[in-house]
Amino acid sequence: MKSSLTTYFITVLLLLNYGINSIALAETETIDYIVAIVNDEVIVNSVLQQETRLIVEDLRRQNIELPPRPELEKQVLDQLITTTIQLQLAQRLGLTVEDNILNEAIRNVAAQNKMDLAEFRRFIETEGYTYERYRDNVRNQLMISRLQQRQVTNRINVTAPEIDNFLINQAQAGKSKTDYHLLHILIEVPEAASPEIIAQKQQQAEAIFKQLQEGADFKATAVAVSNSPKALEGGDLGWLQDHEVPSLFQDLVPQMKTGEISKPLRNASGFHLIKLVDQRQTGKTVVTQTKVRHILIKTNELVSDFEAQSRLERLQARLEQGEDFGELAKANSEDAGSAANGGLLEWVNPGDLTPEFEEVMNKLAESKISDPFKSRYGWHLLTVLAHRQHDNTDQALRTNAAKQIQKRKVEEELQSWLRQLRDESYIEIKSSQ
Repeated sequence: MKSSLTTYFITVLLLLNYGINSIALAETETIDYIVAIVNDEVIVNSVLQQETRLIVEDLRRQNIELPPRPELEKQVLDQLITTTIQLQLAQRLGLTVEDNILNEAIRNVAAQNKMDLAEFRRFIETEGYTYERYRDNVRNQLMISRLQQRQVTNRINVTAPEIDNFLINQAQAGKSKTDYHLLHILIEVPEAASPEIIAQKQQQAEAIFKQLQEGADFKATAVAVSNSPKALEGGDLGWLQDHEVPSLFQDLVPQMKTGEISKPLRNASGFHLIKLVDQRQTGKTVVTQTKVRHILIKTNELVSDFEAQSRLERLQARLEQGEDFGELAKANSEDAGSAANGGLLEWVNPGDLTPEFEEVMNKLAESKISDPFKSRYGWHLLTVLAHRQHDNTDQALRTNAAKQIQKRKVEEELQSWLRQLRDESYIEIKSSQ
């Protein structure tokens, strides 16, 4: 239990490398000096050493060979700089994270570790961190997530024709439904780089490829030299469905053998190397669909929760005396989409409805009437008419296609956006003391 908790906690902190100003310098005896200037802020050595220590702990946990300390610190500093720039922009835009949102996020972390908040706070403090600093780090993580959502994700659209073309191209290519586990190294080329710089970066990528061919560990090499956002995770992209694979690699990856490492590939970002760790076949998608009727009473300034619940309790009593659910739904339900059809929602797939609704629906036996319950839309009564197993492969393919297209667009746009942010910022790296 302790080991898994520590792993999760360290992972959270690694994801929360945004609490630069929140780190208490008094907690370390590291000699302090400025290691970088980012616009009108500084990053000091104690912060760099604190973050590096967390990275080292996580790499050791994953049994990834540690690169030389100067190379690792360079990677960590680069990540801290990118984080600082994003937080500065979030502040300029007036983005905030409300306390209730922050508290809910921390409660979710605690619940995932089967703790209440008090237990989780004690655990954090026994690991040598202050709870206040942890809250600041979580708040900053949420802030950056909101910033990226606003500046990048919300501006990405996936159209029906794009999905159609995606599926047509997939079918024409005869690609099987395959997932790939990939590792990645990026040797970044600056925008508008001179031919000499490009040649230098290419030589570096080719030298790294040779080292990997001779047996160098891919993850350790990624930690040491990659400019990818995943560098400090050993370049691990995780399992990707066939069309989640970045477009630069899409034609190459299906031709690779497990364990194979690609030669350097060039695009606008720089030179890329990938390793195919493993691959697996995926089959058709079968889901349990549910046919259900419901009655909705909405709450507002005139209708309180108590009144809505009471109205449904009276309807529930009438149903138990034999009145028809469909007729009562037509006369009383405030769900405009289903009331005219007797509250019928037809066959619904998992995830189609709100979690509160599905939780009650999934526990209810067929033909039974639920007790009144509340969702984000109001108060409900429901009855389950039937269940069935349904081959949902076609819809799942379209849903997955949309997700894959959006994910690819977001990743490409995010990388470009982060490069632009850095290009527009004043960044000065100080030499070590």
